[in-house]
Amino acid sequence: MELFKVNSDIHFLGKRQGTIALVISLILLLMSFTSFFTQGFNFGIDFTGGTLVEVGYPQNVELGGVRDALTGAGFGGASVQHFGTLNDVLIRIPPDPTLSSAELSQKVLGALRDGSSGGEVELRRVEFVGPQVGDELTEQGSLAVLYSLIGILLYVMLRFEWRFALGAVVATVHDVAITMGLFSLFQIEFDLPVLAAVLAVIGYSLNDTIVVYDRVRENLRRMRKGSPLDVINQALNQTLSRTVVTSGTTALVVLALFLLGGQIIHGFALVLLVGIIVGTYSSIYVASAAVYFLGVSKEDLMPVKKEGAEVDSRP
Repeated sequence: MELFKVNSDIHFLGKRQGTIALVISLILLLMSFTSFFTQGFNFGIDFTGGTLVEVGYPQNVELGGVRDALTGAGFGGASVQHFGTLNDVLIRIPPDPTLSSAELSQKVLGALRDGSSGGEVELRRVEFVGPQVGDELTEQGSLAVLYSLIGILLYVMLRFEWRFALGAVVATVHDVAITMGLFSLFQIEFDLPVLAAVLAVIGYSLNDTIVVYDRVRENLRRMRKGSPLDVINQALNQTLSRTVVTSGTTALVVLALFLLGGQIIHGFALVLLVGIIVGTYSSIYVASAAVYFLGVSKEDLMPVKKEGAEVDSRP
């Protein structure tokens, strides 16, 4: 079915477009790494430890009044946000070694009831995460990302060639750094669902890159004329329709989750949405450019002839 077939002849890796893409990537990476070292991340309770309390009000409630009530009760460092509806409030409180989880939740509930003039406040749930668990999750999450990159390097090296492997890793690091840089720059909460989405972005970015690499390898072996730059540009044009349709439809689904899925998956959907956009861009302008600058050629992909093979094939 050729309904979505795109016949294009775009010089993706031309001097002008390649320079613009390089500048954009360098600016985004510089902003991301600067934010990493200056602001860090706004880690959620999964990583920092503490107590999560969800409460429900009989009517819509302003977060400012909830914060004032908590500050008056000695919880000035609490994080407050609506959860699903304007009646539900999610409160994250830093660890307090002097209070148990039950005592802390009752103290919070009492403060909210004293500060509420519109009726009874209902306690929905209480979750406690110790600081040791948070430290272990931070370490294991970092290792999960590292092992994923090592696995990508080995897989692509075995399937293609070492230049392709390095290009895939460069593109994946590029995507992860920019996506996580958004969370660091705007101090969006980074929790376990967000980490899971980052790992999903790694897989999505690699999948798109492998499709392009397959066509580059095929063209390098099939096309007798043309420089490696021409071959890579033709491969990008040949896979453009697939890239547009796949990324577009996936982005629409994730956008629906982001807008309608509720607060609990807001961060997860945001990572996927940004990752799809950045991953599609990097498959074209980062992964392919990296392979070209590493000097891939037709000779690198030609099968090695065994010594004496011609003699053995004679009758």
